[in-house]
Amino acid sequence: MLSERQTAIMDIARSDGRVLVDALSSRFAVSVQTIRKDLNDLCDARLLSRIHGGAVLGAGAENLNYEARNAMAAPEKAAIARAAADLIPDRSSLFINIGTTTEAVARALLGHSGLMVITNNLNVAHALRASPEIECIVAGGLIRRSDGGIVGEAAVDFIRQFKVDFAVIGASAIDEDGALLDFDYREVRVAQAIIANARHVVLVADSSKFERSAPVRLAQLPQIGTFVTDRCPSEALRDLCRASGVRLVETAT
Repeated sequence: MLSERQTAIMDIARSDGRVLVDALSSRFAVSVQTIRKDLNDLCDARLLSRIHGGAVLGAGAENLNYEARNAMAAPEKAAIARAAADLIPDRSSLFINIGTTTEAVARALLGHSGLMVITNNLNVAHALRASPEIECIVAGGLIRRSDGGIVGEAAVDFIRQFKVDFAVIGASAIDEDGALLDFDYREVRVAQAIIANARHVVLVADSSKFERSAPVRLAQLPQIGTFVTDRCPSEALRDLCRASGVRLVETAT
């Protein structure tokens, strides 16, 4: 049984994706030691997983809802998006797949000219549709109501018609061994087709993705050309990037 405060903490975690000790201490007017005990109890119950300074929702088979994902690490995603957009030259072709960080990249590309963008993300299409300098092509297939992603075999077949200069992709989680992970196998199938049909793949993911897990393997880090993140807290992944020739761009540094 959860206490009233622990129930409220879980509500915040479901809404924001993570909770921080100092913020909870101020919100509930209790000591940080009390909040740490609450988080330890919730982690022992496998409802949360501890991170430095707080906790995140426990690993499971389902992703956070779209609103929570969109709100998480918004400043970090904006910086990542600007850095990724700087890698894309004018008059190039690219895929942009499903994800709140890839959507931020789409918005950051609005100053570019002569782009052809192929996407399976309705939010990306909406962000780009008014630009006279960007030709946006939308994949056909099943629309996922939760976030406007287009998934399924029809989308895979559509993507395979193209061979583009760049792909901008996201991932729900990054494992210590370099596995890029996601929740929906249908989305993963489209992402794998995107990787296979791009000359250079740019992975965009904020550092919270190192704290999460997901059940479906999307790819391995050595399949990526450039990895843009706010910071990479894992020395093992840094070593893997160096060994595999993956360019690591950290916006926080």
